[in-house]
Amino acid sequence: MARTRTKRPRRRAEDVAGLGRGRATLFVLPALVLIVLFLLFPAVWTIYLGLTNYRLTGLAAAHTEFVGLDNYLATLRDPAFWNSLRLTVVFVALSGVIGQTVVGFALAWSTRRLSGWARTFLESVVLAAWVIPGSVVSFLWIALLDRRGGTLNVLLNMPGKAWLIEHPMAVIIIFNIWCGTAFSMQLFSSALSSVAPSLLESARMAGASGWQQLRDVVLPTIRGHILTNTLMITLWTFNTFTPYLLTAGGPGRRSEILSVYIYKTAIPGGRLGRGAALSVLMLLINLVIALAYMRAGRSRR
Repeated sequence: MARTRTKRPRRRAEDVAGLGRGRATLFVLPALVLIVLFLLFPAVWTIYLGLTNYRLTGLAAAHTEFVGLDNYLATLRDPAFWNSLRLTVVFVALSGVIGQTVVGFALAWSTRRLSGWARTFLESVVLAAWVIPGSVVSFLWIALLDRRGGTLNVLLNMPGKAWLIEHPMAVIIIFNIWCGTAFSMQLFSSALSSVAPSLLESARMAGASGWQQLRDVVLPTIRGHILTNTLMITLWTFNTFTPYLLTAGGPGRRSEILSVYIYKTAIPGGRLGRGAALSVLMLLINLVIALAYMRAGRSRR
């Protein structure tokens, strides 16, 4: 005899504050308006522009036409796009995933036992690189690497060495590591403080070396923090535009990462429709990266 399931009525969320639906909606309404104006509308408008031939000047600026997927197809056929995507992958992997994560953890691990003025001084120096505006930091690095009397050339006694021209990718990778390591250091410092001292003491009494304690106790304990840090650093590095202030994507597109390529296509190039299509592609890539990290996080639980 088949059993009949009785549907239970859904319970409404309890109105703890006693506002009622109308007044609660009024409280949320300002935030919803801001989200629509500054997030939803720009996103929809960008998707629409990516399907048109809209330009800053010329006939296409006055008489914009719907071109469908032409901007996307033209982008996928453009060797400059694939070059910028390749450079972006290298830039993100070396300066973000490896550079900032490893250097940030190394600083957090090596300074965990420091206290007083020494720890405050070190954290202040590292944080300064993160909080100083990008334009100011870029100016300092240009002064450091200038071929005519730059600080680095003076220290190394290498007059005339053009670092920004001869090694543009290496420069922006090191620059991004220097700028962004502070976040990883702070996150890992908080993560390491959550590791129970009794676990390390037990491993030490069992004869585990410092490396074995790190590998078998610390890293498995903070793997959630590592994943979170890596995800955020990857997305930030993938979307950063600051390297443009150093090399402007040059010379010869040798440091033209994806964000710089989009800017040069949309603003100096005047092809806003093409730039919008590129922005949508970049958003999809970010979405894929985020979903991959989230899937990796769930699989490790």
